[in-house]
Amino acid sequence: MGLIGEETATIAVMGATGSGKTTFINLMANSNLQTSAGLRSCTEVVTATAPFDLDGRRVVLIDTPGFDDTTKSDSDILKLIADFLAHSYKQGHKLAGILYFYKICDGRLGGVSLKNFRTFRKLCGEETLRNVVFVTNMWGLVTPQLGAQREQELLTTDDFGFKSALEKGAKMMRHDRDGQSAADILRYILGSNIPMALQIQREIVDERKDVSQTAAADEIERELRAAREAERQRQAAEAQRERQRLAAEARAREEIARRQRAEAERIRQAELYRIQAETLRAQQEQERQAREIEQQMRAQEEARRIQAEAIQRTHQLALAEQRRLAEEARRRQMEEEERQRIALIEMQQHHRRKKKRRGLFRW
Repeated sequence: MGLIGEETATIAVMGATGSGKTTFINLMANSNLQTSAGLRSCTEVVTATAPFDLDGRRVVLIDTPGFDDTTKSDSDILKLIADFLAHSYKQGHKLAGILYFYKICDGRLGGVSLKNFRTFRKLCGEETLRNVVFVTNMWGLVTPQLGAQREQELLTTDDFGFKSALEKGAKMMRHDRDGQSAADILRYILGSNIPMALQIQREIVDERKDVSQTAAADEIERELRAAREAERQRQAAEAQRERQRLAAEARAREEIARRQRAEAERIRQAELYRIQAETLRAQQEQERQAREIEQQMRAQEEARRIQAEAIQRTHQLALAEQRRLAEEARRRQMEEEERQRIALIEMQQHHRRKKKRRGLFRW
């Protein structure tokens, strides 16, 4: 790190990875620091630009890695920034201001962004918030209406974390990715701010604390503990969900087994009922056939009886007819005999009358 002159205004540029810090610095300082095109961090160390002039003032911009760096831990990033700031403070240099970059297209601050912002505030301290400018960036990625709505939320809703800082003197300004808006932001700091030592500079240099003992480190540790606790709770919740899932699967398997048993029992009962029904039908069929056979036998027996009676009646009638015919023949014979007897008697009487008449004639 090169020496910074006493008349040089030193401005630190901070914010999340990919928020446009390095692009802003390259634009104003005419430098060629590597920028991030995605989520992977390119700023791995604290870098000071060569001094450049703005309205007759010498300015140096300090590029810092974000606390959400993809290659270093938050504690490592804090030590990098703290070492640079402590060294600069020991040399008698105080920051003229700090730019904290925020992508307006991100909308509401997420858990990581809030964590980074809380660490940033502990690093600065409440007294130096008046030297902080919140730079909203990447306006071209949202409509003007949506951008204005999110800007208003940042200004008025403390859920974002900016409102309370703004109430303590911080400023919010827009950067439209052009030199004019970038220069206006630097002019605001150069024209209104009194260089002040940050809280972490006072802690390390004046109070002779180790970086690990600073409020920013405490915040990181608190966030880590909170993250570990959240992870523990997440794992516990996940374990509970897994137990519930396994229990639910066990209940589901038991329910499936119960339904299978019930279905098997239903099939068994249905088969039993079918067999019983078929057995009953077979018995009924046998009984019906037996009744039919019995009825047929009775009918045959009745037919034989009727036939026998008919034969007997026919025989009796034949005998009666024979007797009648014999009687009739006898009667006719008797009548014939009687007729013959009568005829004989009449003939005898006739002969006697003839004889008698002949005897008379002889007389």
